[in-house]
Amino acid sequence: MGDEINLVEKSRIMNSASIKRALSRLASEIVESNQGAENLYLVGIRRRGVPLAEVLAKNITQLEGIAPLFGILDITLYRDDLSTVGANPVVNRTELNEDIEDKNIILVDDVLYTGRTIRAALDQLMDFGRPNRVQLAVLVDRGKEHRELPIQADYIGKTVPTKRSEIIKVMLKEFDDVEAVGIFERPTE
Repeated sequence: MGDEINLVEKSRIMNSASIKRALSRLASEIVESNQGAENLYLVGIRRRGVPLAEVLAKNITQLEGIAPLFGILDITLYRDDLSTVGANPVVNRTELNEDIEDKNIILVDDVLYTGRTIRAALDQLMDFGRPNRVQLAVLVDRGKEHRELPIQADYIGKTVPTKRSEIIKVMLKEFDDVEAVGIFERPTE
């Protein structure tokens, strides 16, 4: 994570209001696509997918009057965007307190890039049972040209085509002093 400190912000692509609007729209799309909230199970991918999933769950509850089930997958991996932990996903603590069997799972993450995080999440999820279906909601999709696996999001807050040298950073109040999404680069020396 040391490199993260030296990043230079090139542009701010979402502010707090646009994040809030995107999450509101995603909640509506999820409810519409799943004919309500009765069988929904939102699963946030730690770290920044968890608070995004919490907001989606709150928005869905306001829309439908029914709170979707909520869980957390904790997958530490070579984070495509922010650090170099290692090349393979490592699954840590997972909190799925309700049975996933026959549920409509909505995996929630902040940024979709290569697809490796989602693949690791799917592998971990299947160890807990057989859901009816699994869908993916992301705040930012960096574009299919970076995908290493045949994974795509069902619900996208914003699509932002990027260069490999660029880094998308989702900043949330839970972890950062600001709520925004920015495009960053490592400084050239």
